[in-house]
Amino acid sequence: MNNFYNNYKGIIWLLTGIVAGSIAGLVLGEKVNVLKPIGDIFLNLLFTAVIPLVFFAISSAIAGLQPGKKLGKVLGVMGAVFLGTVLISACLTIMAVWFFPIHEQLTSAPLTEQVSKQPVGDQITQLFTTGEFYQLLSRRNMLAMIIFSVIIGFAALRSGEKGMAFTRFLLAGNEVFKQVFIIIMKLGPVGLGAYFAYQVGVFGPQLFGAYARSLGLYYGVGAFYYVFGFSAYAFIAGGVKGFKKFWPNNIIPSATAIGTCSSIATIPANVNAAKEIGIPAVIANVTIPLGSTLHKDGSSISSIIKMAVVFALFGKGFNSADVIILALGMTVLVSLVEGGIPNGGYVGELLFIAAYGFPPEALPPAMIIGTLVDPMATLLNATGDNVAAMLIARFTEGSNWMDKGYEENEPENS
Repeated sequence: MNNFYNNYKGIIWLLTGIVAGSIAGLVLGEKVNVLKPIGDIFLNLLFTAVIPLVFFAISSAIAGLQPGKKLGKVLGVMGAVFLGTVLISACLTIMAVWFFPIHEQLTSAPLTEQVSKQPVGDQITQLFTTGEFYQLLSRRNMLAMIIFSVIIGFAALRSGEKGMAFTRFLLAGNEVFKQVFIIIMKLGPVGLGAYFAYQVGVFGPQLFGAYARSLGLYYGVGAFYYVFGFSAYAFIAGGVKGFKKFWPNNIIPSATAIGTCSSIATIPANVNAAKEIGIPAVIANVTIPLGSTLHKDGSSISSIIKMAVVFALFGKGFNSADVIILALGMTVLVSLVEGGIPNGGYVGELLFIAAYGFPPEALPPAMIIGTLVDPMATLLNATGDNVAAMLIARFTEGSNWMDKGYEENEPENS
């Protein structure tokens, strides 16, 4: 019994905090607002640590590559896995919408978020780059920072022996910030408990309002995909052993994702879970940070649900071939451009509304649904990165990839 507790005490305490927070939210309702600052402090600590963690994880993974490693193959397979899983989740949702059509007439609601309109060229520029170095340190510029980290990693790799000291610095920084995450997660039971209390107490009643049918469809499809879809991916990646490795190590990332509603805040938990699963370090340290901004199965599902709701709202059918093909294209695009911050997918709504030619009145319902499905969407977006990394390991390292272990890269002196 003592061995069981010692092995799982972190998870036990985390789940205890989450359950206690959920009960407090149900009992106290909006009075739990007083607990929100506790959750905010925990979330801010995660956000503060995650930027350097992602930088060191990516740059050290590339800089520490041995000559036999082929990063190009990893990136190619990663792109195929990301695209494939996003399309699978979208197609599954389309079928669910056909079987459970959304007929209710939704009333428009006032816009609660200001969405700035910018030329497409400016949006692309801001997505991939920043004007100043210090702006790379913001989580709102995650993709630009990831690209910069990749460049730094390749530069250190090309420097060879002359850059060996800097490469060792990157590897040391990666290890230090993984320990920083471990320290911060000591506060997890309290921080996530407070956040769960706030979400259940404040947002829970809204789930039973006018949007209940569409939300019920989203959460039903999301839960099905989370359990059966991820299980299938884990089995494809590693058979029964992969299935058994994935789920126990997916508890803390799942709790972090739901509690924080942030894919970025879940990166440290995902990296640690990947190590426990046995995903090679070069795959985990590149796939998981990139996946936090580019791989979004949950956003794929919500994108289709939002489109179906807007089509129902304006009395149009969501079943013709051209509509479905455009929907799949929009879904892939949305999963690429949405940021990994809480409630951050409003660009996606603008994209599909403009593509289908709907009036501005179509935006508020889509935004409301996007906000209310955020916990489940983040759960799928964030934890989907780990199972995607398992698939990438399977297709790049072979069927025995779990036998090789995490394999931290260590540069050798020439």
